[in-house]
Amino acid sequence: MSKTVGFIGFPDKKMNPVIIPDHFFSDLLPQIDDLAELKLTLHCFWLLNEQEGDLRYLRGDALRTDANLLASLTLDSDLRPALTVLEDALERAVARNTLLRLDINTDIEAIPLSGSSDTEPKPVETMTEDWYFMNTVKGRKTLALIRQGRLQEVLAVIPDEARLHVDRPNIFVMYEQNVGMMTPIIADQLRDLEKSYSPAWIEEAFEIAISRNARNLRYIQAILKRWETDGRDPTADFADKAGNYEESGRNPKRKQKYIPDEYSDIIIG
Repeated sequence: MSKTVGFIGFPDKKMNPVIIPDHFFSDLLPQIDDLAELKLTLHCFWLLNEQEGDLRYLRGDALRTDANLLASLTLDSDLRPALTVLEDALERAVARNTLLRLDINTDIEAIPLSGSSDTEPKPVETMTEDWYFMNTVKGRKTLALIRQGRLQEVLAVIPDEARLHVDRPNIFVMYEQNVGMMTPIIADQLRDLEKSYSPAWIEEAFEIAISRNARNLRYIQAILKRWETDGRDPTADFADKAGNYEESGRNPKRKQKYIPDEYSDIIIG
């Protein structure tokens, strides 16, 4: 994609206005610390303004093939592909609660392997399509109606066998809400955690770190690594574990199991 030298000015003709709520400038803009996320957010306002009717949403696949959006994100970084920058911007916008994400899962029969018998069960693949809604009153209401299966416009454009899937807060949401600002390096580390550990383990590790006021990624990684090597007690109640964290020396065996070695001098001391 070629990069333009400069902007020659708006043309002398009637142009369509794009409505952006004033709270974007007063409340949201001061929080956005990533240029790609800002570009994506503004682009979403423009795309939604172009739509008509009550059901206004953005398909992830459409965003990934949007030439104007990808061109702006290519300018943002020469080191990462535009699609990678877009995925990171989408995750940031969802984590910041600017965009609301809805996953639509559809099971389809995969192409059988050559030589397989007709009597063998056909393999099934799950196709996931991501939709995005702006987090406005109308967007939240629309998403609620979709989850309840009460919006006929949606039922007309998705397969009958599709399942609407609403994720629990993802790892990016948990990090930005409980730890701090997410950088590209931290985003890569969070993706690695998602690949290595179950959502339940990750959520519990976050809860333990928060209860200890140890709000940093290294502490969370150390908890998960300890569970991976020494095992995790699935019968223990979280409140009980949190309590034993606080009461130093009352249960040294459990403390040794849950407190990462690299932080034991800080916690015990």
